[in-house]
Amino acid sequence: MGAYVDVDGLTMYYEVAGEGEPVVLVHGTGGFADSWAAQRDLLPDWYQLFMPECRGHGRTPDVEGPYTYENFADDIAGFIEALDLGPVRLVGWSNGASVVLRLALRRPDLVRRLVLLSGGVLDLAGQTAEATALSVEPGRTWLAETWRPLYEALSPDGPEHFPVVEEKLNRMWREATPVTRAQIAALPMPLLVLQGDDDCVEIAHAAALAGTVPDGRLAVVPGTSHIAPMEKPELVNLILLDFFEDKPAARLFPLGSLRSAAEAADTPTASADSRPGSIPRAA
Repeated sequence: MGAYVDVDGLTMYYEVAGEGEPVVLVHGTGGFADSWAAQRDLLPDWYQLFMPECRGHGRTPDVEGPYTYENFADDIAGFIEALDLGPVRLVGWSNGASVVLRLALRRPDLVRRLVLLSGGVLDLAGQTAEATALSVEPGRTWLAETWRPLYEALSPDGPEHFPVVEEKLNRMWREATPVTRAQIAALPMPLLVLQGDDDCVEIAHAAALAGTVPDGRLAVVPGTSHIAPMEKPELVNLILLDFFEDKPAARLFPLGSLRSAAEAADTPTASADSRPGSIPRAA
């Protein structure tokens, strides 16, 4: 079911499926509500899914001004408040992971459980070289042409507005303010870092990120890439359902691998492109 809601002057489109406690799914660059089609097959049997379309994506129009992860996060926070949903189980995919991470930092009262799916790095040092190359030519053009047809088919702003949105997104990626380890460590909610084993985030970075949070978990889906929810939807859905439980099974024999990954990130063996306060890129 599709509907619109006013979020501080932004006419945000969203879809709803299922009944129960709310789960908000935030798509990535070029995504829209149907990006979560494989999750709508199972998760609505357990939860009510809300799938908003971010500014300049899908059926949600663009707005004046530059893009930042912070204003995207404020949009989703406004969406949660407008529908009186919070606190929610919150999932962000790819670019959406960076959005929901900022939301959790800014408005932890709105987030019960947080999932960073194939994204949410502390800074660019956490990305693979292949992912970083998508921000510059020829990768930038390839990525733009991949999602341009979806934009042109749905956008209320018309196909001629696509270059404006693409430029604002690319600038957001290049100029994003890094998130610090201290900020991550202060997150009060459980965190799941979930990705494919051939994805955009360095696995060592993902492990260190999960290990920094008091209640952090890591799931690497074998044999998948940046679109694991489409490639192995049944497995991804079961991982999400397991994490969504408020009383998960106890860890009976913990031996510290996530904590070790976080501690290793603090050693002085970082590569030249690391930054103070961030997790270094794996060699």
